Amino acid sequence: MVKNQVSVESEAGKKAGARSFPLEDIRNIAFIAHIDAGKTTVTERILFYTGRTYKIGEVHEGTAVMDWMEQERERGITITAAATTCYWQNHRINIIDTPGHVDFTAEVERSLRVLDGGVVVFDAVAGVEAQSETVWRQADRYHVARICFINKMDRVGANFQRTVDMIEGRLQARVLPVQLPLGSESSYQGVIDLLENKAWSFDGKSGSDPVEVAIPESEQSRCIQFRQALIEKLAEVDDQIMLAYVDGKDITAVDLKKALRRVTLANKGVPVLCGSVLRNKGVQLLLNAIVDYLPSPLDMPPVRAIDAKASGEVTRQASDDELFTALAFKVVSDPFVGRLVYLRVYSGKVQAGEQAYNSTRSKRERMGRLLLMHANHREEIAEADTGSIVATLGLKETFTGDTLCHPSHPVILESIRFPEPVISVAIEPKTKADQDKMGEALQKLTEEDPTFKVFYDRDTGQTVISGMGELHLDVIVNRLLTEFKVGAKVGRPRVAYKETITKSVESEGRFIRQTGGHGQFGHVWVELEPGERGSGLEFINRLKGTTIPRQYVPAVEAGIKEAMETGVLAGYPVVDIKATLYDGSYHEVDSSELAFKMAGSLALKKGVTKAGPILLEPIMKLEVVTPEQFMGDVIGDLNSRRVHVESIETHGEMATIYALIPLAETFGYATSLRSITQGRATHSIEVYRYQELPAALVARVIDKDGAENA
Repeated sequence: MVKNQVSVESEAGKKAGARSFPLEDIRNIAFIAHIDAGKTTVTERILFYTGRTYKIGEVHEGTAVMDWMEQERERGITITAAATTCYWQNHRINIIDTPGHVDFTAEVERSLRVLDGGVVVFDAVAGVEAQSETVWRQADRYHVARICFINKMDRVGANFQRTVDMIEGRLQARVLPVQLPLGSESSYQGVIDLLENKAWSFDGKSGSDPVEVAIPESEQSRCIQFRQALIEKLAEVDDQIMLAYVDGKDITAVDLKKALRRVTLANKGVPVLCGSVLRNKGVQLLLNAIVDYLPSPLDMPPVRAIDAKASGEVTRQASDDELFTALAFKVVSDPFVGRLVYLRVYSGKVQAGEQAYNSTRSKRERMGRLLLMHANHREEIAEADTGSIVATLGLKETFTGDTLCHPSHPVILESIRFPEPVISVAIEPKTKADQDKMGEALQKLTEEDPTFKVFYDRDTGQTVISGMGELHLDVIVNRLLTEFKVGAKVGRPRVAYKETITKSVESEGRFIRQTGGHGQFGHVWVELEPGERGSGLEFINRLKGTTIPRQYVPAVEAGIKEAMETGVLAGYPVVDIKATLYDGSYHEVDSSELAFKMAGSLALKKGVTKAGPILLEPIMKLEVVTPEQFMGDVIGDLNSRRVHVESIETHGEMATIYALIPLAETFGYATSLRSITQGRATHSIEVYRYQELPAALVARVIDKDGAENA
């Protein structure tokens, strides 16, 4: 059924605060994709066709409902994940529209952590792009069931089959096309439904329904071939289709739909649809697929948690009868209502004004007002039940990744991991009044964004802010100036280098202070060894006997950790070290935790100096899409930036260059690329790994940092 159900769904929406939807009729989903694939446009059309909005918002006009921030409207991109709720075929669909730019990948990470399903949007011309791979891996990590929607089928160069092949090849997915495009580029008019053997045509007018048309004779054989291929692919992973296929039984559209749902929920395959949402083609069929194939909370395995009292693992079923358990996945400082905390309720229910327990921080919290969010608009509700995604006011001690639960049985859900920032700038207030405002504003921004860090450098007296890229920090600074009205001066971007060691050493740390009365005595021997990239600190206690009392060992580890915050070469954090405590001595009267903490710190500093310290720099994955005529100039420019070109693919007149580039070489690259290619090339960058900075450049980095801090 594809008929628009605006009147029915609008009525359902009005009753949403008064009644609960059955759990099997709830879909919690995200739209995820590379930047500019059309996620926000898809969401805007869905809100219109479900009756949630009466007018279609456009990204390019700055009228998109989901891009509600001033900066999103100015830049034409999504910066923050926005939540909304709509209704289709008596189902409640909770949607989060996520950013596509790599600098805001934390928004995708936290959204996928709490959602059950996802719609991955692809550009029919570009196919699988760099950030498409990133969000796909994120969805894999959280076992999110997904469907694919190939958008922009009406654009010049749109190629459905090429995009399907790229999804299969680059993302290693079992693709299950359930539609074929009817026409292409300027002649694109609709889709062929392989399950029903029907064709649907769209006139492109907003609000109009698809019209059933005859499948063209020229497409008949192709349709039969693709339907047969779909059945064979399903038979490989679904026993019921396999039995029917082997027995030669007729496999109906209903059989295929049920099998597609089973396969999608098990993450064994991905249904693929297509359309052109800007021209209002394919939206209703996509809504039907969301309802038909993506999971309800009941389809998900019981959520696992750690019992905060007994330390064992417990599970929570998706049921209102279970004890209340929810995960805070987003904090927002709303200028009108204050601090909003977004929650996903996994089990049980909670009422406004009721008390909950933050088991992550061992704090009791009172749930204030409960709100259903529609971008930046709020609808107050009395109760949040299982499967809900809501925001609440009044939680003062709850932050991103915290668990809220029933006070009688505290449990802790798995938190959310975020990548480390890779770029920094120094920021300072213009006046004394701005200094107080800046501190308060930065605190609110760090609560909102876990990938945004603030550090006060005592040596230089500077406040240093760090983020995921130039755009990320540009947005943060812009918010400081416009939203929080802070007058500030900003330094130029700095790379977040790290330091590590290259050889094993033994290092002694002695901290002895003699004063009147009790002195301080701490003495340790530590072996330092290089660790694997990304391992951080691995601390091992190999003490024998009572060389050092057990209660002082954690203090030694704490001292080593603290000393790793500033390295010996240029003051960057030290990473990837294996530290083994194997000997030392203590004084029965003068030894203390402080003394052993200082001893551990001294051992680390001395040891790193002798262990061949090196600088590590962040390396980025770079993808450049350029007209072939400019490819030589683009590669020449890349070669001047210490780039390692991995591969080049050509598609018609366009070429895609895949390369690895040091972050330090990316500053100003967008401007350079635009000038080389007359503004016709695009590029995307994401963090890949840290690797050793060439020795010839180490002195330059150290000298530059020293000059800046002088």
